Amino acid sequence: MSLEQIYLGRLDREYILPMEGAPILDRPGGSPLYAAGAATLWTPEDTKIGLVARVGEDYPYAWLRDFQERGIDITGVQIVPGALDLRSFRAYEPDRKLSRSNPVGHFARRGLTFPKALLGYRPPEKKEKENAERPAASPRVVEIPKSYLEAQAAHIAPLDFLTQGQILTALRAAGLSTITLDPEPEYMHPYRRQDLRLFLDGLTAFLPSEEEMRSLFWGETHDLWEMAEALSEFGCQTVVIKRGKEGQLLYDSREKKRWIIPAYASRVADPTGAGDAFCGGFLAGFQQSDGDALRAAAYGNVSASLSMEGSGPFYPLEVLPGLAHARLNAMLSMVREV
Repeated sequence: MSLEQIYLGRLDREYILPMEGAPILDRPGGSPLYAAGAATLWTPEDTKIGLVARVGEDYPYAWLRDFQERGIDITGVQIVPGALDLRSFRAYEPDRKLSRSNPVGHFARRGLTFPKALLGYRPPEKKEKENAERPAASPRVVEIPKSYLEAQAAHIAPLDFLTQGQILTALRAAGLSTITLDPEPEYMHPYRRQDLRLFLDGLTAFLPSEEEMRSLFWGETHDLWEMAEALSEFGCQTVVIKRGKEGQLLYDSREKKRWIIPAYASRVADPTGAGDAFCGGFLAGFQQSDGDALRAAAYGNVSASLSMEGSGPFYPLEVLPGLAHARLNAMLSMVREV
């Protein structure tokens, strides 16, 4: 099998209090896994998807075997000596409001027994620290298998600024022409905007959330189209702004076109990883449609809608055969140029 796409980022061990239903305790997750799971939905069986990440010796190997059985190559998953703290906590309120801190309080309010596995858990830092030590779970360029550098396309999931920059440099040096990137929220601030020029020059698609874009342009403009155009001037082919239940905005810098992609109406059971599923669907769709960014965004939109209707990075693979393509056809008729 050929290696068509690679997904690079941080894997998580998820602890989730969903909007309804029983808590989810210690499940495989992480941005690159949600993206790869969604991409697998659209990828032909004669191709493979590669995963680049770091885990400790305490990471369940049964999970890695499961990834393989689902068509994801794990050669790029580096198992480092000792344990790595990959815990990720999320609590959702009925209105979809998300909290990633104070797990003790959330379990108590719901009358649930607090899991010992979450003792000592600390939520992610909210601000990027200058000269901070690189997180142990961030993949290293030297650990990317040589065969992965021959892939046709790559998606870089949210990681610290230094790691994303080094990975981008390595992928470009290897000759990958199709690269998409989802930024880390912690560096999406005005003082970093000029630094982003190094990321965006020649990038296939930049895939930030609306909140990240507004943070990057804080105090300057409220117009999301102005923000997208400003970033496209750094050399990025496509800017897609993910807006949750509002869908996406797509700006094509080559044709100077603006597109609104409404969210596909679907039941929301667990929104965890929906934005990452969009990214995976986008890259897979970009490959399937010979570089049509608008069509790729429709693939991503459908992937996100399917992801939210269930729970876990591989839920989109469990839906009824034909449902994804039926939604894709419906979505393509709903997009509009402005």
